[in-house]
Amino acid sequence: MKMHPHRVYLYKDGLTTSGPVIYWMSRDQRVDDNWALIYAQKRALERKAPLGVIFCLASNFLDATWSQYDFMLRGLRCVAAALEKKNIPLFILSGPAEETIPAFIIRRNVAVAVTDFDPLRIKKEWREQAARQITIPFYEVDAHNIVPCRLSSLKQEYSARTFRPKIRRVLNEFLDPFPPIKQHPYKWDTLAHIFSWDQLPGFLKADRSVPEVKWIEPGEAAARKMLRLFIKSKLTSYDVIRNNPSADGQSQLSPYLHFGHISAQRIALEVRQSGIDKRLQDSFLEELIVRRELSDNFCFYNERYDTFDGFSRWAQATLREHARDKREYTYSLKEFENAETHDALWNAAQMEMVKTGKMHGYMRMYWAKKILEWSETAAEALHRALYLNNRYELDGRDPSGYVGCAWAIGGIHDRPWPERSVFGKIRYMSYRGCRSKFNVDEYIQKIESV
Repeated sequence: MKMHPHRVYLYKDGLTTSGPVIYWMSRDQRVDDNWALIYAQKRALERKAPLGVIFCLASNFLDATWSQYDFMLRGLRCVAAALEKKNIPLFILSGPAEETIPAFIIRRNVAVAVTDFDPLRIKKEWREQAARQITIPFYEVDAHNIVPCRLSSLKQEYSARTFRPKIRRVLNEFLDPFPPIKQHPYKWDTLAHIFSWDQLPGFLKADRSVPEVKWIEPGEAAARKMLRLFIKSKLTSYDVIRNNPSADGQSQLSPYLHFGHISAQRIALEVRQSGIDKRLQDSFLEELIVRRELSDNFCFYNERYDTFDGFSRWAQATLREHARDKREYTYSLKEFENAETHDALWNAAQMEMVKTGKMHGYMRMYWAKKILEWSETAAEALHRALYLNNRYELDGRDPSGYVGCAWAIGGIHDRPWPERSVFGKIRYMSYRGCRSKFNVDEYIQKIESV
């Protein structure tokens, strides 16, 4: 089975050696349904060479805490076990990726290197710095987006309205079935990759004050199980209750998508094959494909995706015009973090994130907009929202999180709305509006009981 050529991007050309092929796994931490691993194995089989996977642990990664590292490491243990069955070793490295990865490639006389796509600035910098230090072919494979980000659009898209037609035009072309990873016939020296999982936490200088998340299990098998549960029990009512935080209507797949434990393409294929009414499918697939891949587009083409300067000009202008408007309430970052505001609904949303590592999507919009309303400036509000999101959310440090906060605070992918105090022309959300949409008291009680 052939891979669509537009999934593969030649990051750097070079001369191959007689050595093995390496897949530098980063964003897509799974074995099945992984186009980057599929491509790496294809190259290794062509060369009749061993295939290995490397993963580099970075400490203090974008405000991540031990809670997120724990989830990731437990998922990587599942990856290691699955790879071992395929005769493919997993090498866990530690230290600066831009130094550690090239050193490994040179030391092991690697012939071809493959990595997965990630639009975040820090990951781009790692790839670019690593590429400068190696002389072999270096490929990037977009295993995260269904339509590869580099192909879906050549520029930053203004909104879902402009992006949606570009995705729909080619979507079916990329919803092809996955070939399986084969038992690899060319064996690597097994003694070369022995390490102790118990020693790995010692490499990490992560904040351990945030509790580990117990309600969700990491790994590919757990992700598939969650997907089956969603399709069976929630998909038929998703369109009705997805914006009701007091109901259990969300897919709960975002942590798995963030860590790459499941492919968005696999989710789309399973949903399409579910036999459920197409209209109900489309409501979910709009979020999974168009909105999620639009976030990658924004972060890939806008280097300032996490700053005030990354907002559209109209949003920057209106927020500056209203920067000195009187705020009825203002809170410090610590008060926000400790859920010490006057608003019981906002406090519940913050505590949902702290306790569970996940906040309901509708509440995350309200949560971020109130941070704007109760902070001295929009720039400060964005910084606070991203800090809290990245620190407590399992799916923080993700394009969808950056864009979600930028949408709420800076109008990204939105339009100007009627002008009002503090917000200017940024869309407003209110406590009263939430009360008209769902049972606020029920949601607060649900979070208090967690």
